[in-house]
Amino acid sequence: MKTPGEVLREGELEKRSDSLFQLWKKKRGVLTPDRLRLFPAGPGARPKELRFHSILKVDCVERTGKYVYFTIVTTDRKEIDFRCAGESCWNAAITLALIDFQNRRALQDVRLRQERAAAPHPPGAPTPAAPEPRSARAS
Repeated sequence: MKTPGEVLREGELEKRSDSLFQLWKKKRGVLTPDRLRLFPAGPGARPKELRFHSILKVDCVERTGKYVYFTIVTTDRKEIDFRCAGESCWNAAITLALIDFQNRRALQDVRLRQERAAAPHPPGAPTPAAPEPRSARAS
């Protein structure tokens, strides 16, 4: 099982700035099982974090020349553009780590629901309602 502090990948990638000129800025990326940390090139600057619970997907992957361009879409629909050297495969590493995170979270949710359903109910307390069959909800 992966631990949150475990480094899955580390190296250089570039992020497009939000400024008017949209310049590409080199960052040192550190990918862990629950986030992507971006360290600026300058010394002493604080890293920015993209936690996987706030990421929907990695989108718009395009390979041109020596770069692979990709976009990370956040839960608030913000799009963050990146590019990396074609052979570095940052987009694939981030996508796989995100899928792994989402799968682990889904399993935790299922286990929690199962534990709640299996918990004894005190006498006189209302029992949880069974979910409606899918056919009844479809209308």
